[in-house]
Amino acid sequence: MTHITLTLQRSFVSDHFHDLPGFVEPRHGHNWTVEAEVMLGDTASEFDFARALDAWVAVLDYTLLNDHAWLKGRNPTAELLAQWAFEHLEASGFRPRRVRIREKANYWAACLERA
Repeated sequence: MTHITLTLQRSFVSDHFHDLPGFVEPRHGHNWTVEAEVMLGDTASEFDFARALDAWVAVLDYTLLNDHAWLKGRNPTAELLAQWAFEHLEASGFRPRRVRIREKANYWAACLERA
């Protein structure tokens, strides 16, 4: 059986701040990048994948990340965003292999497919 993976990349702009003990930073923004790789099944298409990823990005673009319920009580980090995007793609019916979030030019975090 042939397995096809597809990777898409999207950008978004969001602010965040860190205010939990041990990690405090004032509000600041980033030009984030999400890169997601999914295993396409027999019925899933590139269009469906793009629509699911774009829906997740639309929720975050030009927002304060701290205001999102999914991040309530947690510092919004690249690691948590990668997990959130991964879970969103799973909930949308995809089998993600990897989701990477770039917060800065030299800083990426990834959430990987469970073994």
